[in-house]
Amino acid sequence: MDTRHTDTQSVILPVHDAEPWLDECLRSVLQQDFQGSMELSVFNDASRDKSMTIIEKWKVKLEGSGIPVVVGGHSWPSPRGVGYSKNQAIAQSSGSYLCFLDSDDVMMPQRVRLQHEAAVRHPTSIIGCQVRREPPNSTERYTRWINQLASDQLLTQVFTSHGPTVVMPTWFCSRAWFSHVGPFDEGGRGVPEDLLFFYDHLRRGGGVVRVDQSLLLYRFRPDAATHAVLESTIWTHRVCFLEERALRHWTTFTIWNAGRQGRRLYRSLSEGARRKVVAFCDVDEKKIKKGFYCYEESQERPKPRVPILHFRAARPPFIICVKLDLTGGAFEDNLRSLRLQEGQDFLHFS
Repeated sequence: MDTRHTDTQSVILPVHDAEPWLDECLRSVLQQDFQGSMELSVFNDASRDKSMTIIEKWKVKLEGSGIPVVVGGHSWPSPRGVGYSKNQAIAQSSGSYLCFLDSDDVMMPQRVRLQHEAAVRHPTSIIGCQVRREPPNSTERYTRWINQLASDQLLTQVFTSHGPTVVMPTWFCSRAWFSHVGPFDEGGRGVPEDLLFFYDHLRRGGGVVRVDQSLLLYRFRPDAATHAVLESTIWTHRVCFLEERALRHWTTFTIWNAGRQGRRLYRSLSEGARRKVVAFCDVDEKKIKKGFYCYEESQERPKPRVPILHFRAARPPFIICVKLDLTGGAFEDNLRSLRLQEGQDFLHFS
């Protein structure tokens, strides 16, 4: 590890027009019960509101309580984006551990202490935590997924549409590991920098650990930068990662869902991966009775015709394109009836 960096916990805080939430966010830094050395590194990404006034006010309070504050930023006409801001905040910080915080979120007092303890035990892992969503009912399925994944699912469910299995505002890791994987992509608005970093982290053998306590109030905002990322962009990255990490190791596989989502996945695969699809499977008798799916846009001749089978007649491994929690438990019961093992016999993609 670079000896210039001290055994300090650096809270990494990118800021852009965060005036409505910044007081509550910065108060939560002051209220941490961690007994070791801690600093706050803020990077102001061209804020046009009163964010800098609030930051300067809290700099005095925090430093008066023994928490050094490093403030950087720029005043160019346009913000450079979250990836750039996080990289700058990290570069100007000095700690050997990095605690990521979004400017509209609030840490519970024990967050730094508990995640630091986990990071010491797991030096090549990203450490996350459970969250409390605000407003409480804004994303119920997503929040349940964040908080209830089993420890092994933190790795087996990395292909789903939800994204990283520990959400970015909860990340905590060593600087040495971040430097090994990073930095964040600086493409700006529309780039899923946290997802790209997470995939690179997994490629390098990194682990994923969650502290099973709610340590962050995670605010839902429809205007948040994450919503500027197109679903099609995320889809493309997900399919490429699925092929790279799983499908290249399988000689054949079945897509569970002969409907729109399953067919979309099939069409999105590379030609080599498509050739490994031996069947679709489903429970819908109309789809099964049709007998096959013909990929009309294929350049192959004859055009591929993929059988559609009842799930009990299909053979693993499966890529599951069925959204969980939406069938009243029927899909989960069907899956359990086959006695499959997640990560070996099936992977979730939806």
